[in-house]
Amino acid sequence: MHERPMTHERTDATTAERRTRAVSTVAIAASGAVMVVLVAHDGSAGWRVLRALVVAGVTVVALVAAGSARRLPALLAGVVEVGLGLVVFSTGVGIAVPHLSKLGADPIGIVGSIGVLAGLSLLIVGGVDLLRSTPIWVRVLTIPALVVVTVLALWTIGQAVAATNVPATSVDDDRRTELTDEQAVEDVELTTSDAVRLSGWYVPSSNGAAVALLHGAGSTRTGVLRHARLLAQHGYGVLVFDARGHGDSGGRAMDFGWYGDEDAEAAVSFLSAQPDVDAGRIALVGLSMGGEEAIGAAAADERVQAVVADGATNRRAADKAWLDEQHGWRGRIQQAIDAAMYGVTDALTEADPPTPLADAVVAAAPRPVLLIAAGAMPDEVASNEWLRSRAPTSVEVWLAPDSGHIGAQRAHPEEYERRVIDFLDRALAAPPA
Repeated sequence: MHERPMTHERTDATTAERRTRAVSTVAIAASGAVMVVLVAHDGSAGWRVLRALVVAGVTVVALVAAGSARRLPALLAGVVEVGLGLVVFSTGVGIAVPHLSKLGADPIGIVGSIGVLAGLSLLIVGGVDLLRSTPIWVRVLTIPALVVVTVLALWTIGQAVAATNVPATSVDDDRRTELTDEQAVEDVELTTSDAVRLSGWYVPSSNGAAVALLHGAGSTRTGVLRHARLLAQHGYGVLVFDARGHGDSGGRAMDFGWYGDEDAEAAVSFLSAQPDVDAGRIALVGLSMGGEEAIGAAAADERVQAVVADGATNRRAADKAWLDEQHGWRGRIQQAIDAAMYGVTDALTEADPPTPLADAVVAAAPRPVLLIAAGAMPDEVASNEWLRSRAPTSVEVWLAPDSGHIGAQRAHPEEYERRVIDFLDRALAAPPA
């Protein structure tokens, strides 16, 4: 008399399991299709085909495993589903968020959004399988653990994907008039040592010195026009240009600034060749990513006589070594997470990891570096103070009070002008006759 209810329960459980397996199969197929598109949408033809074939092969293996799920332990199925879900979900977020926010519903952004949904489905299905296959006391920890690994995947894989798959940006040519009211602005092209074409504008020098400005991540030359105009007003030759993969420049963008040495070298070579510029009086001014690039470029190129870096913080895990001194074991955990993120980044780009900023300021000495830190951002202040401690005789820091990231000029225009122009006038002074 008690067998029928048990049969109903078993039937209900079997039906629920079949539905779960069906969702898993669809999610795996959708994830594979999304990843094929994402890994094959740029790069050389041969490399695109190879990556697509690898992803397709992994997808087929996963689908075969899903079809054999009844013979696989639920715990193993859950682990596989969660693993795939983490990769696809994080990759989808890394693609979808920047593309949709900047370009709207472009094709790659839509594909990334599909990846988000497919990856999330796999995470849910995998989580269900894990809950079914573990003791009750373990289940209490399963959901918090899934939340933690998802956040870690977003921090590492998601950020690495976003930094190496940057949506296209455009330049408003009409804004060139913001550079100067008095001088003609020249359209120029630079060529890097690895044959990438960079596009920019140049205002000739009237004092024999010149400055190249490096913009921040996801921006273009128009992001540094206020700073460039100030320099031009004081007689400096001013070069503003789009980093590779940004604006009108060629090449592939990389929003951690790992191509900064090559791009800055081309800018310095251009300025050195100008008849209005003394080749021994060239500086770099950078904002955010551009500030980090400027510091690294000074270490690699002795022609750079001075650097102003506004909002420079980090572009690899070693740049957060100051966390050890201030936060102990918590800082070391953060560094380990960042090391994983930059490790994934290294696998996704052809660029080499750059010189740590602390090593760069030491290598650039005795050439001077002015760091501008946002007073409202404690981590930025701590990072810049730590860099000064590495090269105290050549690095100075201005803590701009009550300012946000790269907001010192807007918050304190007069003091910004006084500090930056005085610094450059000293560093780039004409040699005695």
